[in-house]
Amino acid sequence: MGEYSYTERDGHVLLVTVNRPEVMNACHAPANRELAGVFDEFAADPDLWIAILTGAGERAFSAGNDLKNQAAGGDMKQPSSGFGGITARYDLNKPLIAAVNGVAMGGGFELALACDIIVADGNAVFALPEPRVGLAALAGGVHRLPRTIGTKQAMGMILTGRRVGPEEGERLGFVNEVVPAGQSVEAARRWAEMILECSPMSVRASKQAVYQGLEEAGVQGASARKYDAVSAMVRSEDYVEGPRAFSEKRPPQWKGR
Repeated sequence: MGEYSYTERDGHVLLVTVNRPEVMNACHAPANRELAGVFDEFAADPDLWIAILTGAGERAFSAGNDLKNQAAGGDMKQPSSGFGGITARYDLNKPLIAAVNGVAMGGGFELALACDIIVADGNAVFALPEPRVGLAALAGGVHRLPRTIGTKQAMGMILTGRRVGPEEGERLGFVNEVVPAGQSVEAARRWAEMILECSPMSVRASKQAVYQGLEEAGVQGASARKYDAVSAMVRSEDYVEGPRAFSEKRPPQWKGR
């Protein structure tokens, strides 16, 4: 257990909880560096295949940047992997699931957007309110949100800083599932179990191909691009195990290598 977060391993799944409920899980530089270390270890551990990110308590997933700490002249040195240790972690091919259990504002929303799947409970509130305090959502928010829900809908949120509830988030397309209050982690674990039914090598290849492919102008360029995780998938034991298990009519035994 860290000073600002704690983790729980469950087989191939790592649950990461931001633990600053007294400030609605807002993150200052020391918390960001601690989380960066947590996700460094997650990325390097071959037995961990999926991470779930949530916030401590019932009020907030994360209220974003700790503005009071910033205004007081606190430590501002950020990790190279970005806010929460993930918003600039572009080389992570393992899936991340956000279990949003309350307020996800500013950097907190950017943390969720940096995840691949967002599960929101009935208490969830999303916004990028940075312009209201003279800032901008530059930890990926102004770039990920338009790519997720389209430019016009994203601009409607970004330029006004307006708050969006979980049901509207699902309609807009950045929330995968809405669940009753208090059930976001349980639902995220269910999503993780579905992912675990698939080859982790295939999951990583797919994630890398999606995100790196989006850097190309069109499908032709994206299809022609070379992906390291796809090459690793083709060389893996799982690449042989999947078809073999299918032909033998049995569940595959994934190795993740």
